Amino acid sequence: MATGRTHRPATRSRGIPEATVARLPLYLRALTALSERSVPTVSSEELAAAAGVNSAKLRKDFSYLGSYGTRGVGYDVEYLVYQISRELGLTQDWPVVIVGIGNLGAALANYGGFASRGFRVAALIDADPAMAGKPVAGIPVQHTDELEKIIDGNGVSIGVIATPAGAAQQVCDRLVAAGVTSILNFAPTVLTVPDGVDVRKVDLSIELQILAFHEQRKAGEEAAAEGAIPSAAPKESADKGPDGDVPAVMPA
Repeated sequence: MATGRTHRPATRSRGIPEATVARLPLYLRALTALSERSVPTVSSEELAAAAGVNSAKLRKDFSYLGSYGTRGVGYDVEYLVYQISRELGLTQDWPVVIVGIGNLGAALANYGGFASRGFRVAALIDADPAMAGKPVAGIPVQHTDELEKIIDGNGVSIGVIATPAGAAQQVCDRLVAAGVTSILNFAPTVLTVPDGVDVRKVDLSIELQILAFHEQRKAGEEAAAEGAIPSAAPKESADKGPDGDVPAVMPA
């Protein structure tokens, strides 16, 4: 099976916009659910609703893949699953290393969705010597001293950082120096990387803070609505128009 080091997705070379690339996993998730239910075809409206986008945007996104569906029939679910998986590079094996096996790192290691989506956890790495050799999700944890050798031996091009913030940049630098060109960062810090290295940041605290903002705004709107008491307009202004001599609303 091919490894991630020797094969790269073709999305950029084919000119697919980054916004479309970001939506492809949403479509794939919805399509996979349909496939598991043995649904053969799906309309653009149904798939757009399942993915949380509008149907016009979905049809535009699929046009970049060369997929236009069939009028009156819709899209072939299995073919679209294959097409999007191929475009995202998921029809091959992508070995991944997870660095930082605390609570979050262990949870990621135990996530069963990696294998079914084209990713293989090749190694778990931690700086704590006491963790070395301990199995997590059936994989023995290895010490960070072995990081470069592990990356080279497994052809790893994708690294996941789940370390404390203070250690993340150093880990990132070592990953990049060892040949990793894509990083998923769970550490609460911004990483500096050279050109040619892609970083995706996942910060749960920021997402919660955004939700807190929306909750606070909704609570304020509800309080304002509850405190608003309609006041009776003076009869003169109710009966007369803006100039005081023409009724604003003609009587029935």
